Amino acid sequence: MARLGVLLFLVQIVLAVCALISCLSAEEGQIRALPRIAWVLIILFFPLVGSIAWFIVGRETSPGARKGWPGGTERQRPRPVAPDDDPEFLSSMQDRAKNEDQELFRRWEEDLRRREDDLRRDGEPPREGDRPEV
Repeated sequence: MARLGVLLFLVQIVLAVCALISCLSAEEGQIRALPRIAWVLIILFFPLVGSIAWFIVGRETSPGARKGWPGGTERQRPRPVAPDDDPEFLSSMQDRAKNEDQELFRRWEEDLRRREDDLRRDGEPPREGDRPEV
């Protein structure tokens, strides 16, 4: 009989831990009836009843069908887009890289022309290896 009591106690603890994890990881739109903090307190103070209540009443069963408060409308928050999923961000990064490369190339060409002009002024013709082929 004592073993059955220990087993039921362990089942209650496991159920409470699963309910807490589910409650804490649920999105705001998936929590019904009470705020998240109220559900956490109910699950902590009444582990068996609170856990069962959370799974029956507190969470949305299907993530696609979200319901708001009765008579009210649910706020729709835009989900943040990761930078590598945002096509505008990726195209802006490619444009920025092109512009930086073009600016660097332009500065190299100016430096090369300046060096060639300095060599010509000194009376020394540029050597074959000093000028890169384009």
